[in-house]
Amino acid sequence: MAESVYKVIELIGTSEVSWEDAAKVALERANQTLKDLRIAEVTSMDVKLEDGKVVAFRTKLSVSFKYID
Repeated sequence: MAESVYKVIELIGTSEVSWEDAAKVALERANQTLKDLRIAEVTSMDVKLEDGKVVAFRTKLSVSFKYID
């Protein structure tokens, strides 16, 4: 097996629909500029409130991608 090196970054996606949609938004955007995304792990989820009502879902992810020579 060849040796590999991976970088891990943190992303936060937002959505007015759901936590799942917020994660998808973050990963689709990251995929536009990063190559070879490997693993995404949800590290936390929260909501934004205005006047006591949920107005946005936020999902924080740790995402890894492979360094390419």
